[in-house]
Amino acid sequence: MPLEYGFYFFMILGIFAVIVILNFVPLGLWISALAAGVTINIFTLIGMRLRRVRPDRIIKPLIKIRKAGLDININQLESHLLSGGRVDNVVDALIASQRANLELTFERAAAIDLAGRNVLEAVSMSVTPKVIETPWISAVAVNGIEVKVIARVTVRADLQRLVGGAGEETIIARVGEGIITTVGSSQSHKEVLENPDRISQTVLSKGLDSGTAFEILSIDIADVDIGRNIGASLQIEQAEADKQIAQAKAEERRAIAIAKEQENKATVIEKRAQVVEAESLIPKAMAEAFRSGHLGVMDYYNLENRKADTKMREAFSSLNVDVSAHTPKNTNN
Repeated sequence: MPLEYGFYFFMILGIFAVIVILNFVPLGLWISALAAGVTINIFTLIGMRLRRVRPDRIIKPLIKIRKAGLDININQLESHLLSGGRVDNVVDALIASQRANLELTFERAAAIDLAGRNVLEAVSMSVTPKVIETPWISAVAVNGIEVKVIARVTVRADLQRLVGGAGEETIIARVGEGIITTVGSSQSHKEVLENPDRISQTVLSKGLDSGTAFEILSIDIADVDIGRNIGASLQIEQAEADKQIAQAKAEERRAIAIAKEQENKATVIEKRAQVVEAESLIPKAMAEAFRSGHLGVMDYYNLENRKADTKMREAFSSLNVDVSAHTPKNTNN
């Protein structure tokens, strides 16, 4: 009985050891690789487990790329995976570039992938160009009429310039700048409407794809529309501003005139007060003249007569009456 228990114990221990080994060693992947004609050392798979690398993320892309006839080794794929790259994406891009007769090495594809770009999409854009449509771009011709343009830019990815090259936003910005420059140099909006291809030809000749990750194949004007009369609007705004300035200056002159009038009134009142004050001193002066004997009674009467005569003449003058017409003629011969 003790021997039977020992046998069962070792048998269970052996089964447990086999299960642990099968879970740790990807035996199924190793068999799949051998069946596909890809020779892999079993200890390499164990080393991946120890390096905390999922073997299926390396072996399956390796089988795929070897079947495509490309000479890529397992160390290159594992190194790219450990660097944070997308191995499946790079392998698919290499296979697609080989089918399309594009020159793309593993190092270039890995660099594009690690730069954050989709290398498979870039290869697809190299084979099938992509059309980028700009939003409405507003420009103003020399005659002041606003012209709105939508352009479609056909681009092809340049695999050699994907690392460090500018993206689609730069292409759209440069095309918009070229459209604004071309429309702005046109004397009339009618020229733009008559020859919209002039815009695409002018913009395309500027080499807008320099420094970008794309090669511009064509620029086509999709739609042209007329907007506001910017020149007239600016003239109206300028006229309104000039009007407000003129009104402000007129109000300033009016305020100055009112202040001057008030100042003149104050001066007149002050002069009248001085006259009244001076007149109030006349009776005192006459009394002093009487006491001192410098003024007699007849002199006083003559002065009063002259004053009365002066008042009468002033009254006639205010009525526009000729004093000489009321003077009796001398009838003595």
